[in-house]
Amino acid sequence: MANETVFKRYHGNPIVTANAVPRANSIHNSAIVPFKHGYAGVFRVDEQDMCYRLHVGHSVDGIHWKINPAPLKMKSDNPEITVAEHSYDPRVTRLGDTYYVTWCNAGSQGPCIGLAATKDFKTFRQMENPLATANRNCVIFPRKIGGKYAILHRPSDRGHTPFGDIFYATSPDLTHWGCHRFVFGPNGGWQSTKVGPGPAPIETAEGWLLIYHGVWTSCNGYLYYAGGALLDLDKPWKVKYRTKDYLLAPTETYERVGDVPNVVFPSSAVVLKGGIIRLYYGCADTCISIAEARVDEVVKFIKTHSF
Repeated sequence: MANETVFKRYHGNPIVTANAVPRANSIHNSAIVPFKHGYAGVFRVDEQDMCYRLHVGHSVDGIHWKINPAPLKMKSDNPEITVAEHSYDPRVTRLGDTYYVTWCNAGSQGPCIGLAATKDFKTFRQMENPLATANRNCVIFPRKIGGKYAILHRPSDRGHTPFGDIFYATSPDLTHWGCHRFVFGPNGGWQSTKVGPGPAPIETAEGWLLIYHGVWTSCNGYLYYAGGALLDLDKPWKVKYRTKDYLLAPTETYERVGDVPNVVFPSSAVVLKGGIIRLYYGCADTCISIAEARVDEVVKFIKTHSF
């Protein structure tokens, strides 16, 4: 398979299963970043009451994890800002000495993006929700662009959206967001139903490397794949290249069989020494796996397999 020449799955996949948390039904679609001398993460844990909650985890090597069995608690100066009982699919981005967490709150008005900040992965300060309902995916760029904070996000609806385009937006203060720009939407094949931003974009000489999820609908439901795009460094809503072929597909048993079958959901990426991308992705809404590839090879693949 062509994608196997780019991303190589770790031989010990999956690296995180429900066994990591006593009350877990499944653990997947989580966000991991380098932290101090190891790694930290915010994990989506679907618990035995089938509520989706966020938990903090730590690891020395990014592969073997210890996840706090108690859900993450956030502080806020405003009692009107709360975390919904169902919180899921986090992303984490480092800006300076602060780590910003975005995630989706499932509420009665529809899915809504939450935003919080932490410096130590112990105390989390919840901020104003950056976007109105309904919105399901959001990730912050790892530096300001044009002097402003920037995000990629995916408007949704109240249900399991049968559509989805990626948009770009900016903010002077992480509170007031605007200047929304269309980035790209579905475009046939494995990404014909909807697309959504994955890990924080990675800055390269060729542009912002965005790994995203694409979905198509079969007679067996939604199938999730991972694709890649290169966005202009100064105007990230302008797409330079975008993969026609997927980077990763649900082909392994742990990606095909689970609570939601046939899903690879890229949610975080760490650049290791030697220019290696370690991609963390959710599998079948059940567990977490990793795959690795060289940054230059991913960039080359995107450029040579684009629309």
